[in-house]
Amino acid sequence: MFGETRPTSAFSEVGLKKAVAALMNEIAELYESDEIPWVVGYSGGKDSTATLQLVWMILAAMPEHKRKKQVHVISTDTLVENPVVAAWVLRSLETMRVAAEKSGLPISVHRLTPDPTNSFWANLIGRGYPAPRPKFRWCTERMKIAPSNKFISTMVRENGEAIIVLGTRKAESQARARVMARAESRRVRSRLSPNDSLPSSYIYSPIEVWTNDDVWMFLNQVPNPWGGSNKELMNLYQGASPDGECPLVIDSSTPSCGDSRFGCWVCTLVEKDRSMQAMIVNDSDKEWMRPLLRLRDLLDEPDREKRDFRRMNGRLQLYVDHKGKEQLVHGPYTQTIREDWLRELLRAQTEAREAAPVGMQEIELITIEELEEIRRIWVVEKHEIEDSLPRIYFEETGQTYPGGRVDDAMMLTEADVGVLKDVCGDDLLHFQLVRELLSIERKHRVMVKRSGIFREIEESIRRGFFENEEDAFAHAVSRRRAKDGELPYDATFSEFPDMTDAQETDECSSTN
Repeated sequence: MFGETRPTSAFSEVGLKKAVAALMNEIAELYESDEIPWVVGYSGGKDSTATLQLVWMILAAMPEHKRKKQVHVISTDTLVENPVVAAWVLRSLETMRVAAEKSGLPISVHRLTPDPTNSFWANLIGRGYPAPRPKFRWCTERMKIAPSNKFISTMVRENGEAIIVLGTRKAESQARARVMARAESRRVRSRLSPNDSLPSSYIYSPIEVWTNDDVWMFLNQVPNPWGGSNKELMNLYQGASPDGECPLVIDSSTPSCGDSRFGCWVCTLVEKDRSMQAMIVNDSDKEWMRPLLRLRDLLDEPDREKRDFRRMNGRLQLYVDHKGKEQLVHGPYTQTIREDWLRELLRAQTEAREAAPVGMQEIELITIEELEEIRRIWVVEKHEIEDSLPRIYFEETGQTYPGGRVDDAMMLTEADVGVLKDVCGDDLLHFQLVRELLSIERKHRVMVKRSGIFREIEESIRRGFFENEEDAFAHAVSRRRAKDGELPYDATFSEFPDMTDAQETDECSSTN
């Protein structure tokens, strides 16, 4: 039904009952062998559910005096998870919390989220990072790895060491099997592998040799010990083209999980979100998610023309495309495009809420904390001091923006912006330069010491030095040719940093 991913079942020799009993003995022995706390990764999917069930069952079977160390269940919510799955996971975590407390088990539940400054929308709509691509996968580190590693690092700091229990399996993929095989060759204790990304932490994968069918056989025959519904879990997987899940991610070796039900609805690391499509097609009650699918497909469209011709820091970089043509590497989304993305997101949220069934009508695609961070980035970091976010929010939702206030000393009124645009005419770069200079001056006006103002002004002029993209491209080519000795050195460029330096490392360097 779900597809065999390994030729031999882990239960083939002794059967499910004896195989599970032997594995539970192993888990119990490891648990009792030291004082190191356990951190169990839980995504809500089948593999992590099976793993947590095993751990929960051995704790429930132990005498109370042997339950000597805490087990922390962590679930990372990227804030852009498939909303149906996110609701399922949230309910599951609450069920676990109540059941553990009632049973007196040393199990604590933690829902982890990325810092608002590093959320998907803060980076894409706020900073203008282009939608993730295989060669520019900026999302995983910020949204998945950082929250889980922060928690695990805290455990290590407080206890000296930590053991991370994961539901990873060799049968998931060839890449996963290779990663696990390398870790297995370096094991320091039975079944414990050192974690390269987090010193003093070890990885334990109890179901690493189970097949896909083994997992489902276990979940169907062994009742969920905290009162969850494995049948409902199976229903989540029913009808989907893929059947994978997104495990707890603690390093960049884990492949994208955008094809699965247990991944991000905005994921552009796969060609199509077959999972969300399957949900909508196979269940009329999920039709309300169609606005999300529409937005996800918009994010996946070619975006080079939606992005600034300058890098994030304003510098220029040349590359040669597949046709052998020299071009500028485009950087972050322009202000207009970022504002359009915010409108599309708020529109999708409104449409989804209006069509969603009871229980999902308060769906939140972007939090107020994220909106506040986007607003701060636009006004303070990008000097877009007209402060357009509250206006956009009102126009798209019909509600007054519920966030706080930005320092009025930084703001330009709508009338001020209108005058400035009239003066600059069609010269957008000139408008942006003058606006940024005004922002810098206003920021330093209230400071006791105005140190740094000249450096900021100089950097602003460098960014706004060009008339347009064609002019910038000509400058970059001339500079490159001068460096290569093809042209006499132009002293004009001596005032500026190397604008085609191949060692440039700032973000948004994707060339697609």
